[in-house]
Amino acid sequence: MNLETAVIARGLLTPVLIGQGMYLRRRALEMPEPEGPRDGQVGAGPPLRVLIVGDSSAAGVGVDSQDEGFSGQLVRHLGAAYRVQWRLLAKTGATTASTLAGLHLEDPGAYDIAVTSLGVNDVTHAVPLRRWLRDQAALHALLGQKFGVRRSYISALPPVGQFPLLPQPLRWAVGSQVERFKWHLANLAKVAEVFDYVPVPIEFRPDMLARDGFHPSAGLYAAWSGIMAKHILQSLAITTQ
Repeated sequence: MNLETAVIARGLLTPVLIGQGMYLRRRALEMPEPEGPRDGQVGAGPPLRVLIVGDSSAAGVGVDSQDEGFSGQLVRHLGAAYRVQWRLLAKTGATTASTLAGLHLEDPGAYDIAVTSLGVNDVTHAVPLRRWLRDQAALHALLGQKFGVRRSYISALPPVGQFPLLPQPLRWAVGSQVERFKWHLANLAKVAEVFDYVPVPIEFRPDMLARDGFHPSAGLYAAWSGIMAKHILQSLAITTQ
């Protein structure tokens, strides 16, 4: 099914999708954001200041500590080559627009790179694609202007269409919209000069998810952070040559 046909099909299924979404929200297991530091320093070597921005997955929901989550594992990888000064600004339920609004309230900072993970909540909140892309562009412009970020690394959205928690046809509808968002974001990155779109080519298995059937397990956080760190380290090596 092509993207245009998928958009039409989602529109026709709207009443069913709304009902399934409401039912799922009532039954879904709510997991807290894990305990642990959201800023710090790790590693030795040249300095690298890292700002991590995102939603519940960036916040580490699904594991017991930030050390097991995305930020904790990412900065450990980067700390093998750099003295990493890092900060995590992530919140469960965050959309790109709410994150942008929150960053406007933060004090200015000084970072070399940013890592972002946003989009799933935009899809589940039915944010129009054009608005989301506009919010993404505004977000990365603000990261440069207010926080000194020279380059941002945008994580690909997860394969929501494979999550067993979601019933059909909701799983298909959300999954196809996520794929649509991913495709357009990757194309936006091709013409942007200040951010990279980072695919996450992990062969998904249901056991990679936490108890809620939606957020990553520690193993998936490890794989995801490893892919992101490898991309960042290769990119930095190229820019410093």
